[in-house]
Amino acid sequence: MTTPPLPGDEDARLRALGRYGTLETLRGQAFDDLTRLAAFICRTPIALVTLVDSTRQWFLSQYGINASDTSREVSFCVHALVSPDMLVVPDACADARFAANPLVTGDPFVRFYAGIPLVTPDGHVLGTLCVVDHVPRVLSPAERDALEALSRMAVAQMERHRLKRELHRLKYGG
Repeated sequence: MTTPPLPGDEDARLRALGRYGTLETLRGQAFDDLTRLAAFICRTPIALVTLVDSTRQWFLSQYGINASDTSREVSFCVHALVSPDMLVVPDACADARFAANPLVTGDPFVRFYAGIPLVTPDGHVLGTLCVVDHVPRVLSPAERDALEALSRMAVAQMERHRLKRELHRLKYGG
């Protein structure tokens, strides 16, 4: 299992993440709809909207799994923080970065992972919209396109929430 390097903008990325508010205030039906759609479109049992802070990967929304977070060390999504491109792992058991990962060797027995970075308008990757399966597989071009569209929708929801918070702060102070 390999740990990816920290993004070059890690401090700025974490500050950007903080501007979106707490996980509890961000949660909502819109994100749950996105994970449900991602799982349906890609025919996977698991879909997540994740946010990665300095120590953890938090699930803003999860479909098909009950966990609410993982440590950053075992996160697949943390590997996506260093690139604006989709990270696809067709078979985690055959990938040196993930073969010994406890999420592969134990519950939920991840074999396939595809995560599209959630990139803010100012260019910071805060987490991913990802789909997970228990069997090796690949995504079709249409599934890849759909995940990219859903990730843009997730970021738009986050931006809407951030702007609403900012407007409230400006109107009422603090």
